[in-house]
Amino acid sequence: MLCLCLSVPLLDDSHGKVEYFESQGLPSELKSIFRLSLFLPSKELSTYRQWRQKIVKAGDKDLDGQLDFEEFVHYLRDHEKKLRLVFKSLDKKNDGRIDAQEIMQSLRDLGVNISEQQAEKILKSMDKNGTMTIDWNEWRDYHLLHPAENIPEIILYWKHSTIFDVGENLTVPDEFTVEERQTGMWWRHLVAGGGAGAVSRTCTAPLDRLKVLMQVHASRNNKMCIVGGLTQMIQEGGFKSLWRGNGINVLKIAPESAIKFMAYEQIKRLMGSDQETLRIHERFVAGSLAGAIAQSSIYPMEVLKTRMALRKTGQYSGMLDCGKKILFKEGVTAFYKGYIPNMLGIIPYAGIDLAVYETLKNAWLQRFAINSADPGVFVLLACGTISSTCGQLASYPLALVRTRMQAQASIEGSPQVTMMGLFKHILKTEGPFGLYRGLAPNFMKVIPAVSISYVVYENLKITLGVQS
Repeated sequence: MLCLCLSVPLLDDSHGKVEYFESQGLPSELKSIFRLSLFLPSKELSTYRQWRQKIVKAGDKDLDGQLDFEEFVHYLRDHEKKLRLVFKSLDKKNDGRIDAQEIMQSLRDLGVNISEQQAEKILKSMDKNGTMTIDWNEWRDYHLLHPAENIPEIILYWKHSTIFDVGENLTVPDEFTVEERQTGMWWRHLVAGGGAGAVSRTCTAPLDRLKVLMQVHASRNNKMCIVGGLTQMIQEGGFKSLWRGNGINVLKIAPESAIKFMAYEQIKRLMGSDQETLRIHERFVAGSLAGAIAQSSIYPMEVLKTRMALRKTGQYSGMLDCGKKILFKEGVTAFYKGYIPNMLGIIPYAGIDLAVYETLKNAWLQRFAINSADPGVFVLLACGTISSTCGQLASYPLALVRTRMQAQASIEGSPQVTMMGLFKHILKTEGPFGLYRGLAPNFMKVIPAVSISYVVYENLKITLGVQS
């Protein structure tokens, strides 16, 4: 049995030993029992316990609450690889050493400004040979037994939810480092993301309106194609009609993003997480709940967007007129038509979007991250596009039913049916493919939406003084 222990001096001068991990069998190369003990003041016991929990959480693959020898070795190897990536990112001069200026520059990139004296103090804590620089061995030895789940460099490279706005409302909120929250950089990221979303949605608005029209009006008897649908919109209302519903679609970005961010942060606290970055299943739960809260708050704007996109020329004079007529003719409940399928759609979208993105990210890091954790623009765009597309594909039938329920009262002769009734009606009259009406224009807008969002986001960050 291999046992790594912590021996802590207690008040009565006895030693309390806290087991760290154990294994029932040792590798054949080891013929005797080894024990490693670390002596700390008793006041540091609580710090040790927190450290131990993070280590076990990071490396415990079989979820038995402890690390065996194999899990510990796997953790060390994986952690060392992450440490090397960060070391390469900090080593701006590529000379194999990190000095005070490089630490200052790297922290400045993360939104943290420190003095040269503070940087030197950081150096001294890791510098063993007195050179006032840190080589790879010093860096590795210092950080090896510290969990690397929250390395800021890797987190910042791989952020995607705010950047990749494809006009949907189901993305999981971004996470921000402690430094970004303390320095106020988080709101600049949100503003840049909101601006990027506004430009992206405006540029792809014709395809978005076409999707809504095909979801509501297309059927076996009315086979609306992409070219025919665009031509029909122009003939009915002119070229400007291609952007009907875009105004409200842009206006709801700000309140939805703000509510989602605040809800996400509160849910993280309620979950008891003491980490900057949640694990994927925790992020899925927190993100889904935050998305549900945000959608509940702005859902009447969703209904208005659908009605404005479907309106005929002269039907409404504007958003306020549309809202008044819906309220007086149909009542308050009309603003929550399709609410249930919309909430249900958050779960498959957020879950698959996160799972696919994390899978693609980890696959890239394992295969190609040799000297840097930076994947480059095209890898980020590809990962964001694929993950978003997969999420939309899974949740699309629910999105279609939601849109039809939102539009029911505006369609003459349309029966007012429930979610399940509408599902059965579509399957009976149109078959399974009827649940995917409008999918083509929806997918056509993904790549341009992601690309435009990324370009605008990067330029707005520069304007707002946000360091990448």
